[in-house]
Amino acid sequence: MFIRSLVALILLSAPLMAQDAQYLGSYRWQSSDPLHGGFSGLELTDDGRGYVTISDRGAIETGQLKRDARGVVSQVMSDGIVPLKGAKSDALPRYGTDAEGLAVGGDGTIYISFEGLHRIWSYASVNARAVPLPAHPDFKSLQNNSGLEALAIDAQGRLLTMPERSGERSTPFPVYRNGGGTFGIVYRIPRSGEYLPVGMDVGPDGQLYVLERWFRGIGFSSRVRRFDISGNTADGEVTLVESGLGVHDNLEGIAVWRDAQGIRITMISDDNFKPFQVTEFVDYRVIE
Repeated sequence: MFIRSLVALILLSAPLMAQDAQYLGSYRWQSSDPLHGGFSGLELTDDGRGYVTISDRGAIETGQLKRDARGVVSQVMSDGIVPLKGAKSDALPRYGTDAEGLAVGGDGTIYISFEGLHRIWSYASVNARAVPLPAHPDFKSLQNNSGLEALAIDAQGRLLTMPERSGERSTPFPVYRNGGGTFGIVYRIPRSGEYLPVGMDVGPDGQLYVLERWFRGIGFSSRVRRFDISGNTADGEVTLVESGLGVHDNLEGIAVWRDAQGIRITMISDDNFKPFQVTEFVDYRVIE
């Protein structure tokens, strides 16, 4: 009870720090479905209303978001949440349910990265069986709970993935790109402070947005950095969002889209299926 009260106090009093993005609002999403929670990946349609999200218990959900006059999520209309299927059966393998990264291709193909059994699978639909993608040799040596957290698709339709840890504090995070059917390291994202990457997206502006978190014992701080990606380089780093301790819950999924006012960032939190955490959508607008 003391910890819950302390976290609540932090949520009310902690400052919100944002350099080049404006916080618009948050929406707490609740459901009685036992599969609801643990959301680690998020994709939105171009208008920011249709959503796909995945959970670390191996489930996928689709639906529509209703937004208020500010463009902040105000209601979630779910089409239902269903367990993901495996490659050879209608169930995921044991210890292989921890879905973390999510990306949706232009043709509707769903790509999901998993921790534990580190891999990336594609799905033709939410009810289809998985098709395994070729893995990079590095994937075998990833830490058990620090695998391929982030997944995105670039402007050329190529799949990008990044692990949560790089091995050493001085070592940049490698970004792998699937080109010609195989993954290779294409970018290296510099480490900065205690933050670790948990999600990424390539926005309609062609830039790479990286969502990072810092677990600080009694709560989380979140950060979004943006990079210009061209050829085999990622530079022009800008910190768009950096939240105070406990301002948001455990943000893990990020989707970048555009409306009439410009670039928007929507994020979703992973509540770890804990009663003292929440599932929330969080909306920001990038200041141009």
